[in-house]
Amino acid sequence: MLPASVLAYIPSPPTNGISIGSLRLHVYGLMIALGIVAAVWLAQRRWTLLGGRPGTMSALAVWGVPGGLIGARVYSLATSWQVDTAGHWWWGLEVWRGGLGIWGGVVGGIAAGAIGVHRAGLRLAPLVDCVAPAFALAQAIGRWGNYFNQELYGWRSNLPWAVRIDHPNGPGSPAGTFQPTFLYEGLWDLLVCVMVIQIERRFRIRRGYLVAAYAALYTFGRFFTEYMRIDNAHRFLGLRLNDWTSIIVFAVAAAVLLWKGRAAPGEDRAGDPLPQGAVTGMAGSHPAPSAPQESGMAPT
Repeated sequence: MLPASVLAYIPSPPTNGISIGSLRLHVYGLMIALGIVAAVWLAQRRWTLLGGRPGTMSALAVWGVPGGLIGARVYSLATSWQVDTAGHWWWGLEVWRGGLGIWGGVVGGIAAGAIGVHRAGLRLAPLVDCVAPAFALAQAIGRWGNYFNQELYGWRSNLPWAVRIDHPNGPGSPAGTFQPTFLYEGLWDLLVCVMVIQIERRFRIRRGYLVAAYAALYTFGRFFTEYMRIDNAHRFLGLRLNDWTSIIVFAVAAAVLLWKGRAAPGEDRAGDPLPQGAVTGMAGSHPAPSAPQESGMAPT
């Protein structure tokens, strides 16, 4: 039987990557890549169940993934420039150090993905519904990159599941054990993924508005994990910037969901099969002229 001291905390990995000659593979980047693969898989599975064609999400990911990564980095730099770059502007390009803001990623991914959707002649609303829980799944996997980077931790703690950090807030700080907020958020993200799918099944959510349920649920949990964090961040009125972002996004998403998100009788709902003629190929084809109502990009 292991002594109690062995299980007193979660040890951090001794390294955050693997070197192969001059090539350095960062686990943070690997976790982001795995999250993207999982998100594309889940979104495609949901799209296929609606009657969509195989390979659609992989093709759209060519647009959405770069847009999401750029948006995530821009948001992080815009809100935490000194934190992400430590005064050296070129560090802003080194995404393997961490520093990807989820809201920039969501907005950038949807905006760039919408270009691919338009070029393919598809409807945006059902595709956004398919992607909504996939966002949360990608985040849950990506958070493990923070574990390998020894970042996103909270208050000092002696709980059995506290995580050991070797250099908290810089090499000059003493090592210790801290609240693993990356773990809390990762578990919450998995729960959000499940809850969004259940909301789609149990409630009459208007087509295209399931993403509001994702946003409201995610920000509810993010507020608490963000509040616990002790790494450097801009603060206003005692709260971290991302806490205020969570409050605002939660309020707006909840209001949109309550005000516009309920499908009226006869309206398409999130999760309903796609109407015949609403699915086209990914080579830039467009819906047939006989069914122009199926080519609109706005939620129905």
